[in-house]
Amino acid sequence: MADEPVFHEPVQQVAALCWRARPLPEMLLITSLDTRRWILPKGWPVKGMSLARSAAIEAHEEAGVTGEVRDTALGDYLYLKERKGGSAIPCRVSVFALKVTRQDRNFAEKGARELCWLPVDEAAHRVAEPELRHILLAFRKSLTPARHRA
Repeated sequence: MADEPVFHEPVQQVAALCWRARPLPEMLLITSLDTRRWILPKGWPVKGMSLARSAAIEAHEEAGVTGEVRDTALGDYLYLKERKGGSAIPCRVSVFALKVTRQDRNFAEKGARELCWLPVDEAAHRVAEPELRHILLAFRKSLTPARHRA
């Protein structure tokens, strides 16, 4: 009998959807350290801290931004985190909105990543994960005020 594939439950990560209005909404993307693809600031939850607060900490470490983070996740997406040696682990990433009020010039990972503020449609186009793209576009709709009917 051939070896059966081993499946693992996804491990939890958190991400910050960092946004600002100037006057139209823009979202912050950063590059990943290894593959250099465009992503949201993300990482592992901090023990003893809420998932939302953990996402805010990642945003500051990876992009130097701080602001008001929502306690409720906008949604989740799945991806495979590549590890050294070629293996990968499935991750479920909970995404929390963070309205940026400050961007520091110096931060922990400055120089290790590229940062880019983009209109929502362009940010959604640049991310690789379809589920994340849907989260970004749904968030944009939540920022657009409903039109009043006469």
